[in-house]
Amino acid sequence: MTQQPLRLGTRRSKLAMAQSGQVADAVRRVTGRPVELVEITTYGDVSREALAQIGGTGVFVTALRDALLRGEVDFAVHSLKDLPTAQPEELILAAVPEREDPRDVIVARDTLKFTDLPRGARIGTGSPRRMAQLNAYARGHGLDIEAVPIRGNVDTRIRYVHDGELDAVVLAAAGLKRIGRIDEVTDFLSVDTVLPAPGQGALAIECTADNADLVASLGELDDPFTRVAVTAERSLLAALEAGCSAPVGALADLLADGQIVKEMRLRGVVGTTDGTRMVQLSTTGPVPETHDQALALGRELATEMLAQGAAGLMGERAH
Repeated sequence: MTQQPLRLGTRRSKLAMAQSGQVADAVRRVTGRPVELVEITTYGDVSREALAQIGGTGVFVTALRDALLRGEVDFAVHSLKDLPTAQPEELILAAVPEREDPRDVIVARDTLKFTDLPRGARIGTGSPRRMAQLNAYARGHGLDIEAVPIRGNVDTRIRYVHDGELDAVVLAAAGLKRIGRIDEVTDFLSVDTVLPAPGQGALAIECTADNADLVASLGELDDPFTRVAVTAERSLLAALEAGCSAPVGALADLLADGQIVKEMRLRGVVGTTDGTRMVQLSTTGPVPETHDQALALGRELATEMLAQGAAGLMGERAH
């Protein structure tokens, strides 16, 4: 008897399909069951408004979650940075696979690096977080740039550069890698220049909490280090009461001595989009061994950032 295929809910974009296809292959390996992709259109895919305008939080996620709750799909794959920080009780984050490169990258004309862009260079990004940090870096290093808000998929954004409308665009390294276009990157932005979005480069595999067998199977794809890192980053975001579209960057990385992981460092930044005011702090401690310890690490850093005026830099607080 052939087993029923597992239905994987995914967004329709080329990147989402590539990510989901990779997860589908991994799930086939661990379960021995066929997996079929079910394409779902989300509000974020059809809306032409700027993400900051439509609230950012959950716009790429809600339709997938609704399909899970209605039993139309068995599990769903999200870019973790798109997930709202509040987890619905009926759903469980069954796996956070090993993270891809979390950095932001530049795709610029004439293979230019960020610091070699001409005066007045127009750089496209839909992210207030990227705008804030690029503008702050430019201000501190005597560069003259203009951050231009854009929307659209990877193809659309890179086309702006090829068509000469923009000098450069900022994208996530992970996305370009997953669709096989990493060779188009002209500059990898150091996390010391631009901290990524909380959870950037990581995927989230979600299913209903009552499907114990599937939860267990998907759990085999979980990477514990990635999970504690993104948990700390998202805890920081939640404690700042900021949505996915807020100008908040965070990265938890593991500090190793040779092969032995010693500590985890969590860095956070929040700033005004023009880059004039920034609060950037970090904390280092033992690698969290539990979910609660990872949450605490994020909350502690958020408390310090709020004490330094972070709340006033985020514009509208998300509620």
